[in-house]
Amino acid sequence: MKRQNVRTLSLVVCTFTYLLVGAAVFDALESETERKRWNHLLELKAALVQKYSISEDDYRMMEVAIIENKPHKAGPQWKFAGAFYFSTVVLAMIGYGHSTPVTIGGKAFCMAYAMVGIPLGLIMFQSIGERLNKFASVVIRRAKQYLKCKKEEATEMNLMFATGLLSSVIITTGAAVFSKYEGWSYFDSFYYCFVTLTTIGFGDYVALQVLIKCFSHNRFSILVLYASYHLTFICFQTIIS
Repeated sequence: MKRQNVRTLSLVVCTFTYLLVGAAVFDALESETERKRWNHLLELKAALVQKYSISEDDYRMMEVAIIENKPHKAGPQWKFAGAFYFSTVVLAMIGYGHSTPVTIGGKAFCMAYAMVGIPLGLIMFQSIGERLNKFASVVIRRAKQYLKCKKEEATEMNLMFATGLLSSVIITTGAAVFSKYEGWSYFDSFYYCFVTLTTIGFGDYVALQVLIKCFSHNRFSILVLYASYHLTFICFQTIIS
C-alpha cells in the first residue's frame, strides 16, 4: 500500500515538474513572437483611432463587442501562466484551441512534448484513479457495514455508481464556480464542464481568459485560487473520464 502511494506521489511530482518545464520552454519560444504581434496590434489601433477620429471609449466598445463574439480568447496567451495552462491542456488531451504555437520551434516542441507528456499524464491519472477507487471501496464497505448489508465488499456496480456521483458533483460544482467567475449562464457553464469531462474541447468556451487587469489588487488572490481550482478541475475530469 505504501509503495503504491509513493509511486502515485512520485508520478504527480514528475508530471508537475514536466508541466513547469514545458511552460518555461513554451514561454521562451512563443512569448517574444506574441509580444511583437501585440505591439503591431497596438500600432494598428493607434492608426485606426487617428484615421477615423474614434474616441477611446468608442474603440473600447467596439473591442468589447468583438471579444464577446470570441469568448475563448482574451489578451496575451503565452506568459508563463498561460503556457502552464496550455501544457496542462496538452497532457489532458482536451485541446480547446484557444491558444496554439505559431513558431516552428513552438510547434516542434509541442509535438515532442506531447509524445512524452501524454503517456506520463495517462499513467499518473491512472495511478490517481486507482487510489480513488481504493478509497471509494473502503467508504462503500464501511457504509455497507454500517447499514448491515449481507455483502460488504464493494462491487463493480457500486464503483460505477460512485464514479457517476463524483462526476455529477464535479460538473455541478464546477458549473456554479465558472458561472460566477466567468460571467457565463449556469447552462453554458454546465455545457463547458461536460465538454471538458468528455475531453471534446470544442473551444467555444474556455475558462481563465478574463484579463488580469479586470481584477483589482485585493481580488488577485481570488484569481489565483480560481486558476488553481480550474487546473485541478481539468485533472479530476481527466481522471474520472
